[in-house]
Amino acid sequence: MQDNIKTILVGYSGHGYVVGEAALLSNLRLMAYCDILEASFNPFQLSYLGSEKNESFDWNIEQSYILGIGDNKLRVKIGEFILSKGRQVLRVIHPKSTVSQFCSIGVGSFINAGAIINAFAIIGEMCIINSGAIVEHECVLEKGVHIAPGAVLAGNVIVGEQTFIGANSVVRQGIKIGKNCIIGAGSVIVKDIPDGSVVYGNPAK
Repeated sequence: MQDNIKTILVGYSGHGYVVGEAALLSNLRLMAYCDILEASFNPFQLSYLGSEKNESFDWNIEQSYILGIGDNKLRVKIGEFILSKGRQVLRVIHPKSTVSQFCSIGVGSFINAGAIINAFAIIGEMCIINSGAIVEHECVLEKGVHIAPGAVLAGNVIVGEQTFIGANSVVRQGIKIGKNCIIGAGSVIVKDIPDGSVVYGNPAK
């Protein structure tokens, strides 16, 4: 249980606001935020701690952090950096998501409102399952994957590290998508996709 744990939000704009709200709804206590620059818009009235990359950053302020960073590569890099400092990177699971008790979710991952994760799916570290996305039974998402709003992965899909699957895309059951891929919004994936590919369309090419 993560109720009432004090935590620091890393990244305080766009996606960070969404993660911050979900954290509050999940009874985490947001104490402050880290970012390169102090935010002009501070909706949660958080204290600014500076950048976690600064040599002067005080790692003793809190033990727990959550990731408000949408960019896959940057999110993984910062998450791994925080872990290297001996600090926790918490999962954030929106209370209006539906998550099977028989799935697993890695540290630092974010499950947004309306998302559905079904039985025996494996969500790796520092992934994003965004608003209304569906990850069906026995799918495997490796580290740093982002499933955008409304995307659907049918059963037994494998998605490689740091791949982005665009909004409202559909991936047929049993498909394997490589690492560092970009799947354009609204695409339909009916065959395996090799590492480093950029594909889009119906069917995706």
